[in-house]
Amino acid sequence: MTKKRKKYTLEFRESAVKLITEQGYKNAEAARNLGINPTRFGRWKREIEGGVVGNSDPKAIQAELTRLKKENYRLKLEREILKKAAAFMANESGCGIT
Repeated sequence: MTKKRKKYTLEFRESAVKLITEQGYKNAEAARNLGINPTRFGRWKREIEGGVVGNSDPKAIQAELTRLKKENYRLKLEREILKKAAAFMANESGCGIT
């Protein structure tokens, strides 16, 4: 028989971590009061403070990375077009009539 790991909502984890950060509880004390393993509680705290919560799915991370790479490529192309347009306009306005 395998033991299933209990899942906690993001809101619960954030509220639990606030016991330490805002209420002044010690890590072990807050974990004991909530019936959570102190190691797991410590990991939640690190994840929330590090901004990792909600992005722990490797597929979601890879999808976001792919999206950002495409956006970065598009923005680089747009910047190059704008540079060329600015150079063209500067050349046209500085040329004068002969």
